[in-house]
Amino acid sequence: MLFHTEQHTIYYKFIMSISNWPEAQRPRERLLSMGAAALSDAELVAIFLRIGVKGKNAVELGHEMLAHFGSLNGLFSAPIGEFSSIHGLGTAKFVQLQAVLELAKRALTEKLEQGDTLNSPQLVKQYLQLAIGSKPHESFMVLFMDVNNRLIRSEEMFRGSLSHASVYPREIVIRALYHNAAAVIFAHNHPSGHSTPSAADISLTISLKATLALVEVKVLDHFVVAGNNVHSFAEHGQI
Repeated sequence: MLFHTEQHTIYYKFIMSISNWPEAQRPRERLLSMGAAALSDAELVAIFLRIGVKGKNAVELGHEMLAHFGSLNGLFSAPIGEFSSIHGLGTAKFVQLQAVLELAKRALTEKLEQGDTLNSPQLVKQYLQLAIGSKPHESFMVLFMDVNNRLIRSEEMFRGSLSHASVYPREIVIRALYHNAAAVIFAHNHPSGHSTPSAADISLTISLKATLALVEVKVLDHFVVAGNNVHSFAEHGQI
């Protein structure tokens, strides 16, 4: 009976190992044949992990991580202590993940510096999701643009508590003039998870637009980022 149990355990581990899956079902092979967009979140995390831990393959570990942190944004924003609380993770994986996120953000920054942001609203949204989408506190960013609506620089100008960030128009004007910006895009996150702008958000945007008009700087848009959801004032006729 003991021998049967040991054989069953060995057989189970053999089946569970990704290397023993049919080739068409393995995450790496599926990515190569179908592209990264075809993979689930857990499969992409598995490719990042490369290997699982005792009793779990990389896909199962990916599912566990997403369940623990609640979402990809939760995973991305997890502090090192909580990240390392998952068996199989540690400082090395935390550093690798942060490096991947920063590389993705820099790649998007390069694209924004080269093209007209008004023609690439989805690109701006992706950049903002990486920049502030997973922050646990409210953060107010300003993207300073040149006359061709190309990114000059993005700055996190104000940071608040879980639900509030104080924004000072005078400081935005000073930075806009410093960068010789012709236009700006505002963005802030809602850690609550709801991307619908508040009445205060709309009032602030109108006030900032009027203030910046005095120094001939246009306000192109204001985005509210809440995890995977991004609300554009311009798309909703609110600016």
